[in-house]
Order: sequence, then structure tokens, then C-alpha cells
Amino acid sequence: MTTIVNTPPAQNESGGNMGMIFATIVLVIVAYLFFVYGLPAIQNVKIGTPQITIPAKIDVTVNQPK
Repeated sequence: MTTIVNTPPAQNESGGNMGMIFATIVLVIVAYLFFVYGLPAIQNVKIGTPQITIPAKIDVTVNQPK
């Protein structure tokens, strides 16, 4: 007995490249934002702890005129 296999025809995927185009546009925007905001922020980061000097004695006397 003969078996007949009906294979569906190839589908036309006209929007297949839209995902790659969209991803490329998003990647360009993210790269631009990184160069505009990210690199200056990274360059301004100071490594280490800040130096804070506290005086040993603080003069709090108030001289009022008589």
C-alpha cells in the first residue's frame, strides 16, 4: 500500500529581518548612551577613601559686646 505524505509548503517569512534591525538600532542607542554618560561617570570615580581632617580643639566661645 502506498503512503502519501503531504508536506506543507514553505512559508514566506517576510518579517524575519525586522528583529535583527530592531536589535541593531537598540544596540547603537545603548552604545551611544554609554559613551555619552557611562565613560564620563567612570572617569570621575575616585578610588580610595576620602581624607577627612578633624581639628583637635574647637573654640566655641562667643564674645558679646557690653
